[in-house]
Amino acid sequence: MITDMDQRRTFAIRTLGCKINQYESQALREAWLARGWSEVDMRRARVVLFNSCAVTADAVRTLRGQVRQVHRVNQEAEIVITGCAAQVLSAELADLVDMARVVLVNQPRKAGLASYPDIGPALPKSAFPPLCISDFKRARPVLKIQDGCSHGCTYCIVPQGRGPSRSRPMADILAEARRLLASGFREIILGGINLRHFGRDLPGAPDLWDLLAVLDSELAPEWAGRARLRLSSLDPAQLGGKALDTLAASRLVCPHLHLSLQSLSPEILRSMGRGHYAPEEIEGFLRELERVWPTFALGADLLVGFPGETDGHFEQTLTALDRLPLTYAHVFPYSKRPGTRAASMANQVSTREKKERVGQLRALADKRKAAFMRHLLTRDKLAVIMEKPGRKAELSGICEFYVECSFASPPGQAGFKALACGRPLAVADGRMILAPGIEHP
Repeated sequence: MITDMDQRRTFAIRTLGCKINQYESQALREAWLARGWSEVDMRRARVVLFNSCAVTADAVRTLRGQVRQVHRVNQEAEIVITGCAAQVLSAELADLVDMARVVLVNQPRKAGLASYPDIGPALPKSAFPPLCISDFKRARPVLKIQDGCSHGCTYCIVPQGRGPSRSRPMADILAEARRLLASGFREIILGGINLRHFGRDLPGAPDLWDLLAVLDSELAPEWAGRARLRLSSLDPAQLGGKALDTLAASRLVCPHLHLSLQSLSPEILRSMGRGHYAPEEIEGFLRELERVWPTFALGADLLVGFPGETDGHFEQTLTALDRLPLTYAHVFPYSKRPGTRAASMANQVSTREKKERVGQLRALADKRKAAFMRHLLTRDKLAVIMEKPGRKAELSGICEFYVECSFASPPGQAGFKALACGRPLAVADGRMILAPGIEHP
């Protein structure tokens, strides 16, 4: 029987934006559950938390629409907006705050509102957030190892919301990895806002590659072949001899890199505040990596239509990208973010031009993805982390090469979070179709 007190201690969470937001939502979920609260459907929740994103204008529009939707179906709920948009766009969200029972967490709490449970005292932005997880809603949990960014790209609003770079102690990272593996997860994504900055503020100033070596040394004796690590987005400037040696030695890291390229025009990169890497250096590293990983997935983030980007600049990006062993890409049109230097730059690119250029890069990425999937058909097997069945009750998941896979028939007793192998049979609807294999221990 649910009492009035039980009803007052219910919550729901909606997460928008990046993998780090997913991690933080899970950490809040676990903290609230530990304090005796219950997670329910948003239509019945006393508190509905939105963990927001401010990276693009579309992310903010999505937030506004979802907040209004929840307010319509649950007018008794206290709607709490946290995350980057709450931190840096409070004026833009003012009309939402004017609605009854909506509060931004970076503003003074309204009388009678903000009844959500505290998780401890507020910390300065120089401190690493004291949140941790032992579970995750998805089959492949994110393990947050770094927060904030001290670089300052001219288009990016994230440093305003998250503050300077802070690193998580390696002992805490290792402990959380062990907890997640003990909970049955078989792939862990190492995530952060800017992994190039990891370790600069830790004793001895280790970098990401030092961390990977430690994780491999501590975890691989038990977990090699049974579980794996995946790297989230990397700055191309992280790629060099040390990276190559570490990836060659690792027994846990997936053969997959995702690079924050943004552009491959040197002039546009300098204008973006990203002149610290060169396209030819990236190409050279990837040629060397092919000796370590004969087959690997390569993804890229690309920002199209940056102020001042001419047809010639875009052609540089298109040509250089065509030389890389790309297997997929996330392509975004540039959008002005308040308070960033790029927002006031001259020679803003028209919406029409941005749309055309986005289409060209996405067409190239689609072509490369299709070719890569045909190549995967030649492999004897793929190792898949099983997701929860979708609406069609299909058994599917993500393989080591970051490609969605579905099984032609059930792979033994493999269930959510399991690592199961199957032989590639065909490509259909952008997925690999696999013959059933066996579940890993």
